[in-house]
This record gives sequence, structure tokens and C-alpha cells, in this order.
Amino acid sequence: MLEFAQGIENTNLSRTIRELLWVVPWVQTVHILAIAVVLSSIFMIDMRILNLNGTTQTMVQTARRFVPWLWWGLVVLTLSGTILIIGEPVRSLVNPAFWLKMTLLLIAIISTVAFQLTLRRDAGFWEKPHRAGTLTRVLAVGSLLVWCGIAVAGRWIAYAY
Repeated sequence: MLEFAQGIENTNLSRTIRELLWVVPWVQTVHILAIAVVLSSIFMIDMRILNLNGTTQTMVQTARRFVPWLWWGLVVLTLSGTILIIGEPVRSLVNPAFWLKMTLLLIAIISTVAFQLTLRRDAGFWEKPHRAGTLTRVLAVGSLLVWCGIAVAGRWIAYAY
């Protein structure tokens, strides 16, 4: 992986990203704003699942409102994150915190897709008060923890290098 990262680091694009002093701060700003959008969307969906907020709306209405923000935020995060990785590939690609973040992100994306598929198949599943309700609350808390773990691991990249 180190050789691959060094190969990227030696490209003109990587050099340009590093040499233009405004690129990294601007891209990091966009990345942080996209993190705020994604985490806010997840928070609102999970608060609805936990019946702590938005209980006047159905789960379908809540998802329709916040899931698009989540996916568009992830697109922006992917683009800005790719630029940051190209700018400093050795710092990222050989860093265990980066790989922890990517693993948690994969889990989060799979769980989000599963949430959406479940919502399409049985919208009432997320509204059930009994045994399924306990499962959905556990999943909501787990979702919050995974997404927070992604943010912490992302920040940790700067310190674990």
C-alpha cells in the first residue's frame, strides 16, 4: 500500500493539490460541512426511530425528508475526501485510522441501504412498538454510534499517522 500511495503522491495532480495553498483548506471546509449534513440527517432519522423527535410524521415522511440529504452529503464527502487523499496519499492510505473510518463507512452505508429497503418493503416495521420496536431502537443507537465513529476516526487520521 505504501508503494501505491507514493505513486499517487508523485503525480502532478497530487503535487498541485499540495502546492496550491488554498486547495486543502477549502476542500476540508467542504468536507466538514458535508459531514455536518450527513450527521444531521442521520441524527434526525434516528431520533424519529427512537420516537424522540418528529413523531407527527411517519417514518416514510421522515426518510423522504432526510435520506436525500444523506446521500448527497455522501457524494460530496466522496469527492472532497478523494481530493484530500490524492493530496496526501501516504498520510491516508497507510493509516489505520483511515481504514477504520472506511470500514465503519461501509457498515454505515450497508445499514442505510438496508433501512431504505426495509422501509420500502414494510414501512410499518419502523413504527412497531413491541419486539420489533426494541430492535429498531437498538439499530438506531448503533447507527448513531457508527456514524460518530466515522467522524472520530476521520479526525484521528491526523494524529495516528
